[in-house]
Amino acid sequence: MNAREISLTALFVALTAVSAQIEIPLGPVPFTLQVLMVLLSGLLLSARLGFLTQAIYLLAGAIGFPIFAGFTGGFAHLYGPTGGYLLAFPLASFIAGLFAERFKNPYLWIAGSLLALGVIYLLGWLRLGLYLGGNFAKALYIGVLPFVPVDTAKAILAVGIARAVKRALPEF
Repeated sequence: MNAREISLTALFVALTAVSAQIEIPLGPVPFTLQVLMVLLSGLLLSARLGFLTQAIYLLAGAIGFPIFAGFTGGFAHLYGPTGGYLLAFPLASFIAGLFAERFKNPYLWIAGSLLALGVIYLLGWLRLGLYLGGNFAKALYIGVLPFVPVDTAKAILAVGIARAVKRALPEF
């Protein structure tokens, strides 16, 4: 990795941490802006660097840095009700980045971002369902469905931001 990649990775780790603090509590799964940063890290950096960015974010939070929602940290978050969502972040960023690298069509970037969002929902729903004692229907109703409209808008916004940044800064 060169200095530019290290700097951009660190920047997006910090942006993901800040976006986690912008939250609206909705039960066991809060509404945050993390998904926006997860998608942007892949769309703007690359599949590889997006994955690395989110993996570093998870590692830093797991070892206790207070960078998860509500200025919290610790390994318990990866095992708790939101653990599946968090663990999906590197993969989701990789998927969004892969679509941005492979395709020029912005609609395919949106499709990749929505696929990435689906991965976050799938892993989050599975973990939350297990946390709720196998009540996957309840997990769907409290951990996925309330978030779909807003997260879909965030995916579209992420693509718009990424395209604007890449037009303004082609070297990005």
